[in-house]
Amino acid sequence: MKKILIVSANYYKDISKKMLSSSIIILKKNKFKFNIIEVPGVFEVPVTISKKIKKYDAIIALGCVIKGETPHFDFISNATTQAIMDISVNNKKPIGNGIITCLNKKQAIARYKKGKEAAEAVISVLSQ
Repeated sequence: MKKILIVSANYYKDISKKMLSSSIIILKKNKFKFNIIEVPGVFEVPVTISKKIKKYDAIIALGCVIKGETPHFDFISNATTQAIMDISVNNKKPIGNGIITCLNKKQAIARYKKGKEAAEAVISVLSQ
């Protein structure tokens, strides 16, 4: 049985809970074994994945970055996305990127199903 790790950034707890729930529904429906690790924010997601990737067949990364008044949004979004891609390619393991980047909380709430999409993407790659 394939093992999947979900790494969920809970800076925006209300958003991350919904994203996590939508991922779990898909994994349970498809009878995957999974574990969950929560981290404070999306910047901590790649290092957590890097530490755990050898123990799992795939990873799902979840979180939310909302644009503020400084360029911090761009730095965090770009660094996290690039790190996740590098880890995935270097380890030859799928990582479903369910980290959403939004301009405001309303957009984030509307996109919480990205957790489901990240889970579906991982399942699709695992079945290749």
